[in-house]
Amino acid sequence: MIGRLAGRLEYRAADHVLIDVRGVGYVVFVSDRTMAALPGTGEAVALYTDLLVREDLLQLFGFTSLVEKEWHRLLMGVQGIGAKASMAILGALGPDGVSRAIALGDWAAVASAKGVGPKTAKKVILELKDKAPTVMAMGAAAPISGSAETGAIEDEPVIEPAAPHTAPASDGAAQSEALSALTNLGYGPSEAASAVAQALGDDPGADTGALIKAALKLLAPKG
Repeated sequence: MIGRLAGRLEYRAADHVLIDVRGVGYVVFVSDRTMAALPGTGEAVALYTDLLVREDLLQLFGFTSLVEKEWHRLLMGVQGIGAKASMAILGALGPDGVSRAIALGDWAAVASAKGVGPKTAKKVILELKDKAPTVMAMGAAAPISGSAETGAIEDEPVIEPAAPHTAPASDGAAQSEALSALTNLGYGPSEAASAVAQALGDDPGADTGALIKAALKLLAPKG
C-alpha cells in the first residue's frame, strides 16, 4: 500500500498530477481544492495517498491531510459514492466542510458537489453521521510536508506555507480541541460534534476557547 509520496511535481492535468519520486513517476488523482493548493511544476511536493485496486485498474488519490484522506476512505464506503463523487465532495467542501456538513446533517451541502444528487447526499449523512466526531478529532494534525530529495519530514510544509508562531490554531486544531473538551465534560460525541460544527460555521475564525463557549450555549437546555 502506498500511503505517502514525496517528490517533485512534474506536470498537472485536469484531475491528476505526475510526481517524480527518485526517477519513478506516480500519477496521482486529486480534487480541485487540492490541485489549487499544490506548488508549481518542478517544485517539491508531498501528499498522503490512497490506492484504489480493481481487477483492471490501479489508481492513486492524493490528499494534503490525513483528515481529507480519512473522509475519502469513508465516503467510498457509502453505496453510490465512487472515487469521482468522493473527490467532487472533498473538492467542493474541503475536509473541514465535509466534517461540518455531516455533523450537522446538512445533506444540501453534500449535494452541492458535482454529480451528487439529494438521495445520495442523504445516504452519506445517514451512514457517516456517527463517524464525524472521530474524524473531526483528527483535525489537529498538521498538513503533510516533505522533501523531494530525501522524502524526509522537514520543518517547512510543502503544500502550504508555514504559519507564523503567533497565529491562532487552525480551524481543524481548534475544532479537535473543542470537541475533546466537550466530550470530557460528558457530552455525547455526536451532539458535541454537531454543536462544534454549528459554532464554527457561525464564526469560522473562532479559537478553541470561543468554540467551546459557543458550543456550550448551543448545548444548554432550552427554556
